[in-house]
Amino acid sequence: MKKCYNLDDFERLAKRALPSPIYDYLIGGADTEWSVQNNLNAFARYSLMPRVLRDVSTVDTSVSVLGAKLDMPVILSPTGTSRIFHHDKELGAAKAAERAGVMYALSTLGTTSIEDVAAVKPGPKMFQIYIHKDRSLTQDFVDRAKAANYDALCLTVDTQLAGNRERDKRSGFGVPLKLTPRSLLSFVMHPGWTLNLLRNSDFNLANISHRVAANKGGPGSVIGYVNAQFDRTVTWDDVASIIERWGGPFAIKGLQAPGDAKRAVDVGASAIMISNHGGRQMDYAPAPIDCVEPIRDSIGDALELIVDGGVRRGTDIIKARALGANAVSIGRPYLFALAAYGEKGVADMLRLLKEELERDLALLGLKSLDDVSEVAISKV
Repeated sequence: MKKCYNLDDFERLAKRALPSPIYDYLIGGADTEWSVQNNLNAFARYSLMPRVLRDVSTVDTSVSVLGAKLDMPVILSPTGTSRIFHHDKELGAAKAAERAGVMYALSTLGTTSIEDVAAVKPGPKMFQIYIHKDRSLTQDFVDRAKAANYDALCLTVDTQLAGNRERDKRSGFGVPLKLTPRSLLSFVMHPGWTLNLLRNSDFNLANISHRVAANKGGPGSVIGYVNAQFDRTVTWDDVASIIERWGGPFAIKGLQAPGDAKRAVDVGASAIMISNHGGRQMDYAPAPIDCVEPIRDSIGDALELIVDGGVRRGTDIIKARALGANAVSIGRPYLFALAAYGEKGVADMLRLLKEELERDLALLGLKSLDDVSEVAISKV
């Protein structure tokens, strides 16, 4: 871990630590995976103009997002099944987020319960929900998150059904795993991961396990659960009803179109997580960073905007802010760190990212993120 100098280094370590079907699941996307790569490439299409001869002896990276004070504008995105990557699972990521002063978002499909994460993360946290065909289950999520003192609720709206993950079909990835001779060899060659899974065989979709028997897509199949249980009839009226029941900061995750952003304002949302689900749902969807300026132009300051996807550098955070976003969220980078070193890996990854952000702000001649509007950003 001492030789990790940036977030990409954790990906290389994760590839060494994980059996190939698990690593492929983590990095994979839908169809051709064009959107996965474009999310990363899009940030490189923007340049920043530094300002010089300014006092940058102190730099402040703190912000307020979704009613919570954060030490930097970073949210650990809701990612399902973290136990598959490391036995520290969601608890490890949440603890690292607490130490770093950033928000942690727990997924409905997490392997740790709403209440257990709340016990280790007294600071800023968010729970992410899907709307199920059984609406009482969705209502139960809202009520449990409120009782556990979560700061915000997030509704993911781009998962009417599961995306076409061809990597997983080829590798046999699923829950349970469908081993092929090649994948079996990979598990044998990664004894650390395999032994930890055997020692800590606590893989359980903790927030839905009491309803998983209703899964018609096959026992234990996450993709099957999504396709069988997620409600494809959801409309804006349903979102408004959940916002009313929640009564606090509320983010909608998966919007990209300015017209949808306007509807989010109308139903009373607090924020949008501009996201294409890491390229895992609809391929050829635009990169989230490219959607920021059009959305901000269309809604003004009516909502907070969070860029979800492709963030790997401190300069990426600054670019997002310069284009009109309030914060960013990261998924794969912290899962790479979790896979490599558990909680310690996530903590070190967040430390590196904050150091980059502080250094980049100073080199741009900025004392705080509030000053980012003074820096010219241009598309190259």
